[in-house]
Amino acid sequence: MEFSAKTNTSDEWKAVISSITTLVEEATFEATVEGITFRGMDPSHVALIDISWPNSAFEKYNCDSDIKFGVRVDEFSKVIKRAEKNESIEISISDDNMLQILIGKNKKWSMRLIEGSASDTPLPKISYDSKIGLSSSTFDKILGDIDVVSDYLFIKTATNNAEFSGKGDSGEAVINFEKGMEGLEEITVNQECTGTYSLEYLNPIVKAMGNTSDSIICEFSSGKPLRIEFKVSNIGRIHFYLAPRVES
Repeated sequence: MEFSAKTNTSDEWKAVISSITTLVEEATFEATVEGITFRGMDPSHVALIDISWPNSAFEKYNCDSDIKFGVRVDEFSKVIKRAEKNESIEISISDDNMLQILIGKNKKWSMRLIEGSASDTPLPKISYDSKIGLSSSTFDKILGDIDVVSDYLFIKTATNNAEFSGKGDSGEAVINFEKGMEGLEEITVNQECTGTYSLEYLNPIVKAMGNTSDSIICEFSSGKPLRIEFKVSNIGRIHFYLAPRVES
């Protein structure tokens, strides 16, 4: 078995690990000839992350057979964080089943792999009625504004309009965007939609992605999970799914 994957900078791995850290403590990656994938769900089955990282996005990539390798996310994250922004990261698996991590030209770690616990988690099959494109900084500010008064984000869309709001014991916040306003990069509404989603899950993932994602795409339908696509250069896809709040 041969496997190695090298990125030019550390940004890509930091983005991947930061997103995963918000949901799980252990992660099982799958590597094939096509690239690396990860799919994981939080213990409460409220949120899911789906990552697809094609071989073309790496500086060098070699995988001659399908493999799975599991890591403790906090341990792996500590190593990845030791890399400077402009340092390369290369991972490989040794003959004695250790994960080898080479940062730059002279820093190398060996980590013991854990037994893979990946399950075939299906993705929600949804036809979305509303699509909202925002700069990442705009979305982060929206969540911060709503978080002042509420534990939940309420989204409402109409033609050329998106409204974000929240209500709690202390009051209410409303942020309205019309098509063409700064921060709102695109909006497509096939049908007016409403949805309520937990900030307990939204805040960590958006903050974790930080400056690695310049923009995001939010897609949702009334009463259906919210899907957020984080646009990260040199990574094919990072999708975050969040189940809606069920009103009692």
